[in-house]
Amino acid sequence: MTDPLTPDWVRDAVFYQIFPDRFARSDQVAKPGPLEPWGSPPTPHGYQGGDLIGIVERLDYLVELGVTALYMTPIFQSASNHRYHTHDYERVDPMLGGDAALKRLLDACRARGLRVVLDGVFNHASRGFFPFHDILENGRESPYRDWFLVKSFPLNAYNPAQPPNYAAWWGLPALPKFNIACPAAREYLLKIAEKWVEFGIDGWRLDVANEIDDDEFWREFRRRVRAKNPEAYIVGEVWSDAVRWLKGDMWDAVMNYQFTRACIAFYIGQEAAAADLKKTSLHPAGPAGAEHFRRSIERLQQLYHPHVGAVMLNLIGSHDMARFLTLAGGDRSALLLATLFQATYIGAPSIYYGDEIGMTGGHDPANRGAFPWTTPATWDHEILAAFRRYFALRRDRPALRRGSFQFLAAKGDLIAYMRKLDADVVVVVQNSGRGPGRLELEPTERIKDGTVLEECWGQGSIHYHKGIKQEVLIGPRSSRVFATSRPTG
Repeated sequence: MTDPLTPDWVRDAVFYQIFPDRFARSDQVAKPGPLEPWGSPPTPHGYQGGDLIGIVERLDYLVELGVTALYMTPIFQSASNHRYHTHDYERVDPMLGGDAALKRLLDACRARGLRVVLDGVFNHASRGFFPFHDILENGRESPYRDWFLVKSFPLNAYNPAQPPNYAAWWGLPALPKFNIACPAAREYLLKIAEKWVEFGIDGWRLDVANEIDDDEFWREFRRRVRAKNPEAYIVGEVWSDAVRWLKGDMWDAVMNYQFTRACIAFYIGQEAAAADLKKTSLHPAGPAGAEHFRRSIERLQQLYHPHVGAVMLNLIGSHDMARFLTLAGGDRSALLLATLFQATYIGAPSIYYGDEIGMTGGHDPANRGAFPWTTPATWDHEILAAFRRYFALRRDRPALRRGSFQFLAAKGDLIAYMRKLDADVVVVVQNSGRGPGRLELEPTERIKDGTVLEECWGQGSIHYHKGIKQEVLIGPRSSRVFATSRPTG
C-alpha cells in the first residue's frame, strides 16, 4: 500500500474544541424561549444559549491563544443541548443562528486563517429525525423502514418500561442506529458529508465511528469528501488503538485518547480522580513514571505511519471526560506539564474550551460548563499566559510542528526529549515528581558538535560536545525548554 496522504495543514494546526451551547452567547441570535442562566451548573437537558455568532465574536481571543482550527461538537438541528440527537442533518440549528450563522463563522475564520471541522453523527439519529418519525407514524408501511434495524412493529420508542424494539446506540431509545447497509440511508449520509464540505467546512470528526462496522462505507466516505476538498481532514472517535481505519483508505487520524491516557498516568499518576476516570475507558490509566510514559508514547509512534502520526488529534480533555484539572485534583502543575508536552509533541494539539483559564468539572454534564466571559476575575490568568506561551513557541519553531521526535532520557519522574528539523532543535526536560531532579543527557550524533541550546524562558543553556554528558537540574513539577537560535525566514 502507498503511503497515506494526510492533510498538510493539520501538521501546523492547533485545535480548539467548542461545545457550542456553552462557549459564547450573542445578542444577535434570537432564542425561542427561557434558557438556563449563563454560568449556572450544567444540566443534562438544559440550554444556556451559546451560538455560532458568539464564536465569531470571540475569534480574536482564540487567535491570540494560538488557535488555528476549530472543532465543534454537533451543530445541526436537534432536541438536545449537545446535539448528538440529530433531527435534521441538512439544517444548522436555529438556536445556533442557522445556516447563515455558519456561513458567517466560516467567512470570519477564513479571514483569520482558521479552519473549521464539524462533528458528524452518522452512526445514529434521533426519534425526531424525519425518516424515523415516519416509521413511528406508519409502521411497516413506511418507505423508510429499512433505514433502521427494526425488530418488530409498532416501534416502542417512548415506553421506559420496555426496551426499544430496534437497534439503538447503547440501547438508548432516543438514539436509533442507522442500518448502514440500506442503500438509501447510506446515500443520504454520504450526501450530507458532501453537502457541508461544499458549504465550506474543512473536515469531519466522526462520532463513535468504529461502531459503523463497514470499511467500504468509510472508503466511499473518504472518496466523496476528498473529491469535494482534497485537503479535508477526516478524524474518527476511537478510544482504543485504531490501525484498522488509518491505513490511508478511510480516515486520516483519530482523537488520540491513548495519548490522553499516557498523559494522565505520567502527569497526574495515581492521584487521578478514579470516580470520574472510571466513567471512561481510560481507567486504569496505567503505571506512573517516566519509563512507562516513554514506552507508551513510543508504542503510539510505532503503531501508525508517520504521515498519520503527524495529524493525530492529541487531546488531554474533551466533552466526554472530566476536565484534566479536575482529574488532577486541582493540581495546576499537572495541566501545565501535560499541555507543554502536547504543544511540543508530534501531531495536532486540541484544547478543550476553557481549559486555558482553569475551568473545572467532573464527568458529563459537569465538564460542559459555560465559559465565564463576563467574570474574567475568575480566570486563572497564569494558566492562560502559559498556554499562550506554549502555543506561540509551537508556532515559531518549525521543529515542533514538522520535526522528528526522540526521547533523550526517561528515568524516575524525569524525561527529556528532542524535536529536530534541519538546524532547528528543541529539547524539553520535564519533572513530574514532587522533589527537584537532576538529569544527565548523553551526547547524540543527531545534534551537531558545538551546538548551543539556549533556555527559552530562563537563563540556562546546553552545550553539545561529543563524548560529554550534559547535566540539567530541574525543580519539582516543572519544565525547562532549550532551543537553537530562533530560525529566520
